[in-house]
Amino acid sequence: MAVTDEAIEKIKAMILSGRLKPGDRLPKEPDLAAQLGLSRNSLREAVKALSLLNVLDVRQGDGTYVTSLEPSLLLEALSFILDLHQDESVVELFQVRAVLESAASGMAAQWATDEQLAEMAELLDGLGTDSTVEELVANDLEFHRLIARAGGNAVLASLLDSLAHRTARARIWRGVTQAQAVERTMAEHRGLLDALAARDVETAKARATVHVSGVVEWLRKAL
Repeated sequence: MAVTDEAIEKIKAMILSGRLKPGDRLPKEPDLAAQLGLSRNSLREAVKALSLLNVLDVRQGDGTYVTSLEPSLLLEALSFILDLHQDESVVELFQVRAVLESAASGMAAQWATDEQLAEMAELLDGLGTDSTVEELVANDLEFHRLIARAGGNAVLASLLDSLAHRTARARIWRGVTQAQAVERTMAEHRGLLDALAARDVETAKARATVHVSGVVEWLRKAL
């Protein structure tokens, strides 16, 4: 494993230094092994590991390429971990989400364009009081995705997207079992959007925290 780790670090160094860029094809295996001073076996294991992490893309009959390295692609491994721990760790996932949603909302209050704010308002306007819980949760997912995107940080947006989709089931459960959960969520969304439109960073952060923390409090009582 130590030899494979060394091979992984050497390939990573090539990417970090710019010798390999997103979309680049790696040199042929014997040539790259010689360049890096590695055995072909250790190089092969490193390539296999990095392909599982979506850093490299092995194309049979064509070669091995560096992927786009987009945050959403690289964070798929995190999504797998979240799937495995969803039931027993859902409260902790919501706690992490509360911290990140607060940060994303503060950034969106600073950087959201008028067009992005209008898109959020149109989304909320499309939800009525007679909407189903499933429709509310879908609207909620999209609303928070728009906020994260408006903040301008692709890594944060990808992290939040992974967390949001893997906590959706708990939100549906809350909507079905807790009185006035739909109305409360809609009101909290409106309040958050008002803070974003007012460019009020601290209020936006506070409202986002309260919004997600309400689910945490309910879960602690329900579980």
